Amino acid sequence: MEQVHNKEAFSATRFIKEIGRGKKGARSMSRQDACQLYAAMLDGRVSDLELGGILLAMRFKGESVDEIAGFLDAAEQSLDKLPTPSGNFAPVIIPSYNGSRQMANLTPLLAMLLAQRGVPVLIHGVTTDPGRVTTAEILRELGLPFAQSMQEVAQGFARREPVFMPIEALAPSLAKLLAVRRILGVRNSTHTLVKILQPFAGPALRLTSYTHPEYLEMLTAYFTTAAPTVRGDAFLMRGTEGETVANAKRAQQITWLHDHQCTVLVQKQEAVDEVPPLPLQNDAATTAEWIKAALRGEQPVPVPITEQVEHCLHVARLIQAKQVSHGEEAQ
Repeated sequence: MEQVHNKEAFSATRFIKEIGRGKKGARSMSRQDACQLYAAMLDGRVSDLELGGILLAMRFKGESVDEIAGFLDAAEQSLDKLPTPSGNFAPVIIPSYNGSRQMANLTPLLAMLLAQRGVPVLIHGVTTDPGRVTTAEILRELGLPFAQSMQEVAQGFARREPVFMPIEALAPSLAKLLAVRRILGVRNSTHTLVKILQPFAGPALRLTSYTHPEYLEMLTAYFTTAAPTVRGDAFLMRGTEGETVANAKRAQQITWLHDHQCTVLVQKQEAVDEVPPLPLQNDAATTAEWIKAALRGEQPVPVPITEQVEHCLHVARLIQAKQVSHGEEAQ
């Protein structure tokens, strides 16, 4: 990790005093303070010692709604926003930071089915993760290039292809904080932030997931009380090994978070009669070949993924129509 050089150092002492007293004794920051602190972290103005203390303190304490809101405010302010593409659908954003250990990772199938229907699909995430099969690795096997610039994102959308942008290209400052995991050995608040990041200038549909019940509660509260509604909507679901694609074997609940409201789109499926045909192995090459076969109609697309696609199409169209309507009213 780099030391703070040639930038005005930011003293985090008063923040650490509040958040560093353990799970029971710590107090949460206000949204404004959280934004100020995280902006300094992104800007490299917090010393390594304080940065480690902050990340571990937040790991023990857990993020409040105001804190995650302030962190995300700072994160999105640090981005060069992607232009919102024109068309019938708002962009669909798929974060991919987990990959799969056991099941085949079918996130690329979801993305390609949406893109084929004319939806601008942006996937952002990590390219590799030891012990896991990442979405990026499967997309590479499918012959899809990674985007490194806004121009390459736009070109991918024009080809009606899902666009994968590594987090290092989309948000370099966030990528640096993600990389601290290799030093501390544990995830930090940035791993939650990237899963709810909205990098477009206009509204979009974010597919978001959680793995622990406390994050279901916190993220639901964020989107229903603190998220700016002008940034678009979100689908929230329990992750399939951490990914935001519906579980091919058994549907999990998907909640649509919009205008500070919750609408359950898909109910959790308690049991299944039979498991659908799936790739025989979960490696990138085998998964890519199976996805190609599914896109050709030679393998059945799992019903939960088909339903997820239809819900994405419906809501992405609604968001875009609302944006067009607001634009016409403003003229």
